[in-house]
Amino acid sequence: MEQQKPLTNGPAAAAILASGIGCLTLGLLTTLAQALAPAREALNFYSPTGPMSGKTILATAVWLVAWAMLHSLWRSEQVNFGKIFIVTLVLIALGFLGTFPLFFRSFGV
Repeated sequence: MEQQKPLTNGPAAAAILASGIGCLTLGLLTTLAQALAPAREALNFYSPTGPMSGKTILATAVWLVAWAMLHSLWRSEQVNFGKIFIVTLVLIALGFLGTFPLFFRSFGV
């Protein structure tokens, strides 16, 4: 009889944590673009959309890189999924805060 390979939760945890990292990145870039004029100009990858183009492109790139790195580290691991999930929720909440106008406008130049 064939022995089954045990299932691991590392790849799923990597995807979930990477989403939190991407959300936090978007929040940080949004606040940074509001706080610093040079950052706002640097994030303007496409003029009709302004700095939003750079924010979303960079946040997506960070999400993909984080996902790839975490997946390669955890592809055959069993990780503490509850802890990863809580950390992800905190990262998403912080990212949301960074994109909330009442928050990022307080850093306006």
